[in-house]
Amino acid sequence: MRAGPLILVLALASTSNMCGLVKSAAGSHAVGGRNLQANFDLTSRSPGIENSTSNTAKVDFTTQVKPILQARCQPCHFSGGVMYQRLPFDRPETIKTLGEKLFTRIKDENDRRIIREFLAQ
Repeated sequence: MRAGPLILVLALASTSNMCGLVKSAAGSHAVGGRNLQANFDLTSRSPGIENSTSNTAKVDFTTQVKPILQARCQPCHFSGGVMYQRLPFDRPETIKTLGEKLFTRIKDENDRRIIREFLAQ
């Protein structure tokens, strides 16, 4: 008979946590004079929230990486440039070979993140 109200209290406590009232990922909540431990991973259970640590979408070289390289390296490393024959930056293989050595010229952290994700694929 006492299990019914306890289940109701737990359900209400967990519902309030999902409405933005979570104080920490693993928090202590007082309900009816008792401490209840809650451990929620909202990113994996809520369909509308993306998990920032997973790379669900692949980084496309042509639409995401190449424009970064064109903006930073176009004069020398694209067709007709002085360094094109040695390091053609319009080819994904060149970027994979160089890896993070590209970062000597690419300083923007968002651009670096995109290139890291491309290299990790």
